[in-house]
Amino acid sequence: MRAIKSLNGAAVIAELPDPDVKPQHVKVRIDYSSVSVGTELLMIRTNPEAFLGYSATGIVLEIGEGVTHVKPGQRVACYGTPAHREMMISPKHLTVPVPDGVSAEEAAFSGIGAICIHALRQANLQFGETVVIMGVGILGQIIARIAHASNYRVIAMEPMKERRDMLVAAGMMQVCSNEEEMMAALEHITGGKGADSVLICASTRSESLIDNGMRFLRDRGSVVIVGDTGCEFDRDLFFSKEASVHISRAGGPGRYDKDYERFGFDYPIGYVRWTEGRNIEEFLRMVDEKRIDIRSLITDRLSFEQLPEFYGRIIANPRPTMGVTVSID
Repeated sequence: MRAIKSLNGAAVIAELPDPDVKPQHVKVRIDYSSVSVGTELLMIRTNPEAFLGYSATGIVLEIGEGVTHVKPGQRVACYGTPAHREMMISPKHLTVPVPDGVSAEEAAFSGIGAICIHALRQANLQFGETVVIMGVGILGQIIARIAHASNYRVIAMEPMKERRDMLVAAGMMQVCSNEEEMMAALEHITGGKGADSVLICASTRSESLIDNGMRFLRDRGSVVIVGDTGCEFDRDLFFSKEASVHISRAGGPGRYDKDYERFGFDYPIGYVRWTEGRNIEEFLRMVDEKRIDIRSLITDRLSFEQLPEFYGRIIANPRPTMGVTVSID
C-alpha cells in the first residue's frame, strides 16, 4: 500500500506492506483524510522519517479480537494513527461509526474535531460565558463554530481578512483584527470585565501570546494553549488576575495512553466522561445534526498524488488555505 511520509525536509509517497489487523484494532480502507497543516509541516521540518496525517474516514475491512462496536463494510471515522495512506490499523476506541447524515469529507475531520472539543472542555466554560479565540486557522475555525453552537459568547481575533470573513459568514458577530478592536468588543459584551477564558490557537513563538491573551481575561479566568506557541509569560500579569493556564493535549483523555489506545482498556464513563473516543462521537453528532458546518471550511480537495507537492506550495502561500481533504483512490 501507499503512504505519505517525510523525508529530508519534504514529503514523499512510500510503498509499505499491507498491514495485518491486531487485537483491539480495526483495519480500515481509507477513503478521505484531512490535513492538519501546521502539525504536518512541523513534522516534515523536524522528523525525517515521520508518517503523516492523523484524521481520516473509510470502510472497515476487518476487525481484531475484542472489537464488537463496528463490523466489516461499515463507515467509520479514525483518529490518532498515520492517516495519509490507503489502509490503516486504527485503535478500537478511536474508530467511531459515521452517522448516515455525515459525508465522507466531513467525517475526515473527526480527529481534528475531537481536538477542538477537548480544547473547549479545558476552558471549563459554563452556559452563556465568554470565550476569546486567538488565531482562526482550521482549529480556531472549528472551535469557534462549536463554541457558537454551544451558546457561548464568542469573540475571535485574527489578522488575516480571509479567515475573519469565514467566521462572519458562519454567523460570528464579533470578529476582530487587532487588540484595539478586541478591547472594544469585550467592553460591549462583558461591560469591560473581560472574557472567562482565552484559547490560543495561533502557532508562533515570536511573541508572548499568553501575555496578550491575559489582557483580555477577567479576574480568575483561564488561558488554554491549543496551538504551538511559546509558554513564556509575565508573572505579574497572572498574579494580578490570579489566572490559570492550561495545555490542551490533543483529543482528550486517553491520548498517548497505551492501555487505552493500544490495548483497548476504556475509562469508566462515571469517572472520565469525555475520552478522546467520546469526543469524536460528539463531533460527529454535531455535524450530523447540522449544528456546525464543516463543508464551508474546505478550500482544497487533493488527490493522494497531489499531497506531497501541496506541502511545498502551502509554505510559500498559506493565506488561501483552510480545510484540506485528501481523496485516497
